[in-house]
Amino acid sequence: MTFAIHGLAVSRGIAIGRAVVVASSRMEVRHYFIESAQIEAEIARARTARNAVVDELQRLMSDLPGDVPGELAALLEVHLMLLQDEVLAAGVRHWISERLYNAEWALMTQLEQISRQFDEMEDPYLRERKADLEQVADRILRYMRGAPACPVAQPPEPAADAVQPALDGMVDAPLVLVAQDLSPADMLQFKRSVFAGFVTAVGGKTSHTAIVARSMDIPAVVGARAASQLIRQDDWIIIDGNAGIVLVDPSPIILEEYRFRQRQDVLERERLARLRHTPSVTLDGQKVELLANIEQPSDAAAAVRAGAVGVGLFRSEFLFMGREGKLPGEEEQFEAYKAAVDGMQGLPVTIRTIDVGADKPLDKGFKETSLNPALGLRAIRWSLAEPAMFRTQLRAILRAAAFGQVHLLFPMVSHQHEAHSIVAQVKLAQAELDARGAAYGAVQLGAMIEIPAAAIMVRSLLKHFDFVSIGTNDLIQYTLAIDRADEAVAHLYDPLHPAVLGLVAQVIEAANDMGKQVCVCGEMAGDTSMTRLLLGLGLRSFSMHPAQILSVKQEVLRADTRKLQPWAQAVLQADVPADVLAAAS
Repeated sequence: MTFAIHGLAVSRGIAIGRAVVVASSRMEVRHYFIESAQIEAEIARARTARNAVVDELQRLMSDLPGDVPGELAALLEVHLMLLQDEVLAAGVRHWISERLYNAEWALMTQLEQISRQFDEMEDPYLRERKADLEQVADRILRYMRGAPACPVAQPPEPAADAVQPALDGMVDAPLVLVAQDLSPADMLQFKRSVFAGFVTAVGGKTSHTAIVARSMDIPAVVGARAASQLIRQDDWIIIDGNAGIVLVDPSPIILEEYRFRQRQDVLERERLARLRHTPSVTLDGQKVELLANIEQPSDAAAAVRAGAVGVGLFRSEFLFMGREGKLPGEEEQFEAYKAAVDGMQGLPVTIRTIDVGADKPLDKGFKETSLNPALGLRAIRWSLAEPAMFRTQLRAILRAAAFGQVHLLFPMVSHQHEAHSIVAQVKLAQAELDARGAAYGAVQLGAMIEIPAAAIMVRSLLKHFDFVSIGTNDLIQYTLAIDRADEAVAHLYDPLHPAVLGLVAQVIEAANDMGKQVCVCGEMAGDTSMTRLLLGLGLRSFSMHPAQILSVKQEVLRADTRKLQPWAQAVLQADVPADVLAAAS
């Protein structure tokens, strides 16, 4: 009998095939005490396993084929960094020498300790990085047990009676992977294999598996918590990456329906691909800027391939994470920012200054005891509290601006005095570069609008900035006092709440009135169900994941903003905006 498992839709498309179920190594960890005389040998065993995994990942990176997405290579680097992190190694040594735990038990205990720090982080993207640490530990455990490092390397042969009568003609159907989670190295093997899609029990829309799946354009559903328990080896399943649903043991009628959807999906992708070089202009002649959000300099290539006309949000946090108090120097930052600028081939790049702080501990040296970290010393507040660090980043960005168009974006601005301080710090950074005769370029300055106070006083802030960028994810969260990662209240996270839409409309109107650029760079920008509404509200600049650009462009090409303006106002004035939006779809 057909049954459905619900998860999160993170990468579009439909995959039909036979399940390959992979168990997690952490479910099989041995727990026992060792003798004092065994301490050094046990520490050496843990060190040998870690070093072996480091060597393996380094070999994988050196042999990467040219068609591997930049996101995948960057995430392999993150895993290498975590493997070489002294906090992990020192913790394992501690549990072995002080508690006499065996190496596997010590590794899992230290993993739990570090994981708690990630769980306390307010930012969903950084909170998801806990999965990277768990996968590093999983890989070390596999080595200790002598199991294959990559669980997807050798898919099992189909059982003789595995093919159901309902699937006649599909004996050679592709395989689909069902796992607790997938590491970047697993994903690399996944790319080289016959897998047509995957399902993971954990993960979110900002998890690395989701990011890589989108970049590789592979149908995927994550966060399907019951998948690894309910799906058996060789089950036939359908992955609906558009709806976030996994159908197990499909009936002939359901199967035929999804085969048809699969064909339609292929045709739709082909149609969208032809739009890549089409100018993004509405039916009434309004030019609309479609930009890309990126996390690493190597992501620039995917942005260009997707037809982005620039980068609307380059998150600089990746340079600062997991460094044990050793912040990146000016030269290292400059090279990273310059690489992103060069990768965009003359198109503009908006670099956001570091958006971490007390609630997002880079490492133990930056941890603090805020009772409410989401409202604590974070983002621009943290940067202004550390002016030396801040100006180091500013100097690096200014120097990169000598090689292309660069805009500077500052997160979580909410006060006039912050605006004054930001401008003053930029001028100081320029003066420091002048003093040593270093070349730098002109930059535009922008503020992230992600706090209700900033949206309400946006006209005052725009006196100090050249542009604003609306971070809808945080704006929704702060407006509604909702942590969307908290399952108890996540259902209340509503982009169409009248208060949220009112603030977004207010910012767009103010910026347009003052002749300043305004962009939306949150999830709302890449949501095609919101495109017409944002256009009707006067938005002409959207920044999103590169994989979403062509779908949004299609909506833009079909839109007439003259007709959308009165309709958008009706949505704003409605008691339940979602009903008005749904009625027009």
